Amino acid sequence: MQLITDSDTDTRATLAELGGRVRAWRARRGMTRKQLAADSGLSERFLADVESGKGNVSINSLEAAARALNITILELLQDAPRPALARVQQLLGRLDEGQLDQAYVLLADAFGLGDAQGREQRIALIGLRGAGKSTLGAQLAAQRGVPFVELDREIEREAGTSMNEILLLHGQAGYRRYERRALMRIAEDHADGVVVTTGGSIVSERETFDLLQSRFWCVWLKASPEEHMSRVVAQGDMRPFDTTRGATTEAMEDIRRILASRESLYARADAVVDTAARTVKQSMKDLERAVPAPVPQRSKETA
Repeated sequence: MQLITDSDTDTRATLAELGGRVRAWRARRGMTRKQLAADSGLSERFLADVESGKGNVSINSLEAAARALNITILELLQDAPRPALARVQQLLGRLDEGQLDQAYVLLADAFGLGDAQGREQRIALIGLRGAGKSTLGAQLAAQRGVPFVELDREIEREAGTSMNEILLLHGQAGYRRYERRALMRIAEDHADGVVVTTGGSIVSERETFDLLQSRFWCVWLKASPEEHMSRVVAQGDMRPFDTTRGATTEAMEDIRRILASRESLYARADAVVDTAARTVKQSMKDLERAVPAPVPQRSKETA
């Protein structure tokens, strides 16, 4: 008979917690296990063991996984934020919603992180694929008389290559660098107004999402997992859902897990538009109400 000590129980609990964190970060990034294996150099089988709490994890393997997820190993291991950030969060926790909005603008202006006047004319649509970002974004841009920009295409333009090549050559970290550069350029090139659609995982990158919120009015387009699935299937492109084994049920679970892991992040948007069980026309009216009124453009003669 094998005795199970308290030490064994603690070890199992630690491994299970660590596996859950790896799984949660992967979901937040919208990465399949296969993608994480390719970016980290670790095997899919090893990652499966890690996520199930059975893996014999080393510091090197943790560093490789964290690097592929574009986070530090400390972010993977620790719940607490940086000490200075914790102090700021403690202070902000005393404020009500209105005061938090004021604090956001003050901090953005004080440290050059935002454009409080221009951001309300630059609209960014966030949310998981299948929420209607491209359809509604193009219509909103046409209605407001401003350019419609897809961030993915601008990232490719910034890098001079395709999205697949960016990830293959530079990994997640390189992709995020190009993403931030593209966002900065869009904000500078379209100071008078633009409508931008973003990738679903942008909210999981703290620095990038902070940049987006400081320069764009963010609207979360949300839908039910079932509608996300049906719309993505209709588009014929199942990224980032793993359907290599034809497992529709697993793909649906992926969608639910990704939505659950990002819900609190999406909720940081300036406004929320629920497209579930809504026609395009109905959702468009909801979106019009969710964004600030456009400012009439001045002509070159009067500017």
